[in-house]
Amino acid sequence: MKKQVEKQAYNFKKYCDQDRWLSYWRQIDEILKLNPASVLEVGAGDRTLSSYLKNNTDIDYQCVDIAEDLKPDIISSVDNLKLPDNSCDMVCAFEVLEHLPFEKFKKSLSELKRVSKRYVIISLPHWGRHFSIDARLPYFKRLRWQYKFNLFPIKHKFDGQHYWEIGERGYSLKIIKIKIKEADFKIVKNYIALESPYHHFFVLEK
Repeated sequence: MKKQVEKQAYNFKKYCDQDRWLSYWRQIDEILKLNPASVLEVGAGDRTLSSYLKNNTDIDYQCVDIAEDLKPDIISSVDNLKLPDNSCDMVCAFEVLEHLPFEKFKKSLSELKRVSKRYVIISLPHWGRHFSIDARLPYFKRLRWQYKFNLFPIKHKFDGQHYWEIGERGYSLKIIKIKIKEADFKIVKNYIALESPYHHFFVLEK
């Protein structure tokens, strides 16, 4: 695999919009809930997650990426990780796997599973229309509800980065779940983040 994104693409105004920033909170929250001693993140991105984990937790954090200019701890592709089995407690890949052809999805999942001792957390882009309610009223519990629908799935057009997205024609959520289970994972939870409806999170267990 060759890198698709130049380092300057991670400029704050261009890359880190409000939805993505809120998605970082979800990433950190899901990781801390499982209390791992060590985490491997696939995809360096803009280093927001790594900065928080390194500076605010005792988690042993490492990053792997194919882009040398991002200075990852390990230079390697997600579908062929240069790491031994059970290298760390948890492996994460947030908005990464869609950057590979869908034929490599299951193989990449298997690599994440091989390297992790127990948990894998991923997020994937989820195309479609979104409707949500977030209401706060005095003396009442906060009401949050959302619904995503894809009545007329579109055919994906490669944009130089994403080869596919959940909800597009041929890539339904049902198909994604089947592929995850074929990689011998248990889906602990999966959800669309209300604050960042383009990102679909999956917490997986070996």
